Amino acid sequence: MWDTLSWLLFFFILIAIVVIVVYQLICFADLEFDYLNPYDSASRINNVIIPEFITQGVLCVLCLVTGHWMMFILSVPCLLYNMRLYARRQHLVDVTEIFNQLDVAKKQRLFKLGHLISLLFITLFWMIYNALEDDEM
Repeated sequence: MWDTLSWLLFFFILIAIVVIVVYQLICFADLEFDYLNPYDSASRINNVIIPEFITQGVLCVLCLVTGHWMMFILSVPCLLYNMRLYARRQHLVDVTEIFNQLDVAKKQRLFKLGHLISLLFITLFWMIYNALEDDEM
């Protein structure tokens, strides 16, 4: 039963990270279509970047603590990428350079979204598998 609960927790954490990344993509799209000015868009994106990084770190630590090694190995690349961005101080969106970085930033977030959605499907599969396995006992 604890295994199913841990997969359920992983699922909700991944949903939270996906929502944050989708929110960032929406802010970039609003900026691109001129619904938001660069300052508002950059401030909205910068407000959710650190919570995204922290949530990703919590997910990795929980995978490590609960002994789900494969899930940990699959979620570490995104965490290492986030840590690299933070260490190089490239994690925040610059208001003055936002239009120059728009295409690259959108592609990075789309790639991250694809990776997170694949993790979400893996988590959903293992959560259902463990729930059915618990019912058989």
